[in-house]
This record gives sequence, C-alpha cells and structure tokens, in this order.
Amino acid sequence: MLKRLSFGIFDTGETILGALVFSTFFPLYMTKHVDTKIYSLAYGLSFLISFLFALYLGKIADRRSLRKHFFGVFALTTGILCALISLAYPLPALALLIFLLMAISHQQAFVFYNSLLLGFEGRGKTSGFGVALGYLGSAFALLFLAERLREPYIYFQVALIFLLLSLPSLILLENPKQVSSVRIRNILRDKRFLLLVVSILCITEVANTLIAMMGVYLREVYSLGREDIYRVIGVSALGGIAGGPLWGFLTDLLGAKRIFTAGFFLWILFLLFLPLAPAKALILIGLLAGFSLSHLWTTSRVLILEEFPEGEASVRLSFLSLTERVASTIGLIIWALLLFITGDNFRLSALLMALFPITGLILYRFALK
Repeated sequence: MLKRLSFGIFDTGETILGALVFSTFFPLYMTKHVDTKIYSLAYGLSFLISFLFALYLGKIADRRSLRKHFFGVFALTTGILCALISLAYPLPALALLIFLLMAISHQQAFVFYNSLLLGFEGRGKTSGFGVALGYLGSAFALLFLAERLREPYIYFQVALIFLLLSLPSLILLENPKQVSSVRIRNILRDKRFLLLVVSILCITEVANTLIAMMGVYLREVYSLGREDIYRVIGVSALGGIAGGPLWGFLTDLLGAKRIFTAGFFLWILFLLFLPLAPAKALILIGLLAGFSLSHLWTTSRVLILEEFPEGEASVRLSFLSLTERVASTIGLIIWALLLFITGDNFRLSALLMALFPITGLILYRFALK
C-alpha cells in the first residue's frame, strides 16, 4: 500500500504543476509579452520534440532497464526548471525558453512514471488511485492555492511542492526489470498498435476539448455565472475521485481490454445527453464528465502494458503521451470547425462530437479483435 500511495502522490504533484503553471499562470503571463499564436506554436513544437526525445530515450530505457533512473532525472529537472522561471521572470524570452525545456522534461518524466506501473501487480488499482489523487491535487490547487500565489514566486513554490511530492516515488518505487531491444520501425509497422493509438486519440480529443471548453459551453448554453460554472466543474472532480478507484478495481478484475471498451460508450452517452440536459441536470453532467475522464486516464496506460510486450513499455507509452498532446490541438480545431458549420450552435456541435467515440469504438474493435 505504501508503494501505491507513493505512485499516487506523484500524480498529485503532477496535476498541481499542470493546473497552476502549464494551464494558468504561465500562459497568462507569457501571452502579455508574446503573441498567442507564437506561444501556441512554440508550445506545440515542444510536444513534437518531446515525443522524438522520448522515443530515443525509451529505447535505451527498455533495453537497459533504466526507467526509474530516467524518471528521477527528469522529475528533478522539471522541478529545477520550474523554479528557474521565477529568476527569469523579468526576461520573457528567457522565461519562455526555460518553460519549453521544462515542458519537454515534464513529458519525459511522465512517460517513465507511467512505465513504473510495470512494478505493480494490481496495476489497475494503482493507476486508478493515482488518478483519484490527481483530481484531489487539481481541485486543491485551483480552489485553495491559485488565489494565494503571486508571480514570480509561484514558480518556485510550485516547483517545491512538485519535488516534495515526487520524493516518495523516487525513494520507494522499484525499477521494473523487464527489458527488450526495441525497434521503432517494427512498432510503426504494428497495425494493431497503431489502430489502438488512433482509437484512444478519438476519445482523448473529446476529453481534452471538454476540459478546455466546458466553462464556455455552460456560459453560452445555460447562461451560468462564474460561481455556478466552478460548481459544476468542481462536481466533475468528485466524479473523477470516485471513478479512479472504481475503474482501477474493475480493470484488475476483468482486464483493461474489456474495461476500456466502456469508455467509448460513456463518451457517446455523455455527448448524447449533454445537448438535451436541462439546467437541473447539470450536476449529473458534471459527475458523468469526471467519471468518464477518470476512466480514460486510469485504463489507457494499463491497456498498453497489458496488450503489448512489457519490455517495450517506455517506447509504446511515448505514443500514448503523444495522443494526449495532439488531442488538445486537434480537438479544439474540430470544435471550432463544428461551431463554424453549425452557426455557433453549441448543442448541435456537442452532439456531432459523438462521431469521434463512435469512430474510436470501431477502430478499437479492429485493433483488439
């Protein structure tokens, strides 16, 4: 239990870093000095660099069993770079460079962190527990920390929190011993794996669009004020906290292959219900959203570990990490196109998004039949 707790605590630190630095304070600061398009392009390019870097390092980690070593190096580097933003704050160009290096380091740390699941027997329960603690961390950061932190000190403060919450994993978790000589060429020829990655992308697009645009949707469709929007989004965190352990338990009981299938139906149900839901049902909408999100984050990484050679975990999880980042961009572009096509009809646009989990389900059936 102590090792599982150590694994989950890192998820807490990671979501606090994401909520406060990646999603809130730094974008708001940097876009005062740099055009938003330039910032978005630079941030997007960092994901591509990170993916290529993770493939290279993943090969080494899988061949030499260095997963925990790389996790430790990049977790510490991420914290140090975050703290350095405080010092570079008066120089926006330097701060942006440090931030992009931190983003690359953060992605590496998260890939190798996910691969540490190889060291657990109950991988579903461990993953779900981490997701639940991650939701707790995000809620705590946004509700209790955000209003109390000030720039430029926030970057040093969050770095310290992140590093402290990384220590249990660095000290207590074991380095998985599974090894394999991975050939990227062979993975790119693995149609089953590529179909699975695309099917995951189909629902990750919906998930990331929901995270980014739910507040706007609630404002435009239901005319909710900021406090009511926060309440609905807060309830979604409760759905995630409850959903993580449940999905983890079911994943260990029935297998990730079966349980991941439920996610497609969850997102189809959500997107069919969302346009029709009356204002009185918004709390239920929030719970269903959090429940669906926790399913995706809990089961997807376990699915990769179960269905493909364990010795290739780091390289294959790099592709999973890429889908999460690509989905953020593609999902928002598709959402914008749907609003344009429907004449800013938010309800109809949400309904049309159901085509993506339906497509994902079809691809998933082909991938794992």
